[in-house]
Amino acid sequence: MARARLFASLCALVFFLNLARIIFAPLLDVFIAEFGIGEATAGLIATLAWIGSASLRLPTGWILTKVPRHHVVIGSGVVLAVSSSIAATSTTVPQLMVGAFFMGIASGIYFVSANPLLSELYPDRVGRVVGIHGTASQIAAVIAAPFVVLTLLIDWRLSLWTIAVGAAVVTVYTGVVSRRTEMPTAGEADRDFVAGALSEWRIIVAALAIAGLASFVWQGVFNFYELYMQSKGLSPQAAGTMLTIVFAAGVPAFYFGGDLADRLPQVPYLLGIVGAFSACLLLLTAAQGFVALIAISALIGFVVHALFPAVDTYLLATLPDSARASAYAVFSSVWMLVQSLGSFALGLFLESGFTYDSLFVSAAVVLGTSVVVLVIIERAGWLPG
Repeated sequence: MARARLFASLCALVFFLNLARIIFAPLLDVFIAEFGIGEATAGLIATLAWIGSASLRLPTGWILTKVPRHHVVIGSGVVLAVSSSIAATSTTVPQLMVGAFFMGIASGIYFVSANPLLSELYPDRVGRVVGIHGTASQIAAVIAAPFVVLTLLIDWRLSLWTIAVGAAVVTVYTGVVSRRTEMPTAGEADRDFVAGALSEWRIIVAALAIAGLASFVWQGVFNFYELYMQSKGLSPQAAGTMLTIVFAAGVPAFYFGGDLADRLPQVPYLLGIVGAFSACLLLLTAAQGFVALIAISALIGFVVHALFPAVDTYLLATLPDSARASAYAVFSSVWMLVQSLGSFALGLFLESGFTYDSLFVSAAVVLGTSVVVLVIIERAGWLPG
């Protein structure tokens, strides 16, 4: 029962941490009006949250070789509560940027420490707990924009204060529950960060080879999804609805995708997801009409979001106790960096004169080819699992 309460508190905490990364995007128009800044400066505020999320993942892996997992998780909640308060009370753009950056840092610290902890709390159900945990995170992505709309009826700062207060309450509860929970001892063997990561380089490389390109492509697709939908003739409002459908489809994808990751052979399952994503990209370029676009948006959202609990399960269930946090931190850091470049790369190609359809078809072909190559490598027994 104590572990179940701790798991529930982690699901609540990840909700606020993911909301903190996403909340700035729907607030950009408000910042432009409130602080008299341009679009580039406003965009930088949102970008800083994601840069913060990536920046301390590797150092956090080292910290986890010295400090218990749950202590680092609680620390991330404290960072989120304080930084959200800084952002909520900001009167200048630099202060707002500092708040956004440290809100992002909190999420990066959390994911690197919480995911290994979850896998060690429930070693026989890694995929299921990672999937449920990811579902809580994805719900934040779905409600972020409507939540901001509601808070704007009172004050835009209310959205940030809600995160600050929510994070503080949940962090205190997590601290209390963790003291009453018998923590797993699996992480005690993970005491050498460099040696641990180097010893598992094959699975880190394998996970990046399977999921890295797909996440890179997806980062570009979803950041330009609304504009792409408008290029297909939809209004801005309808295009925004399509993106909401994509994220909403991720809620059941995390739940069922994590469960399937426990039941199916992990490497073939991952390759199947990437192959299905490749096919969805081709269908996306061919889809015409409002109903067809709704269907493909739901399908592509479900498929691609199933990738995230699947790759986490692959790593966390395969890595040994002696290297789990170290190796996962290295993977998470590199994977986040790879993902973050996707939208920049797509933007460069678009500015060079390429069309969305030609780029998406090319990406689908490259993804499909990579799956074929990796299937051959997997059949030869060269992929760890």
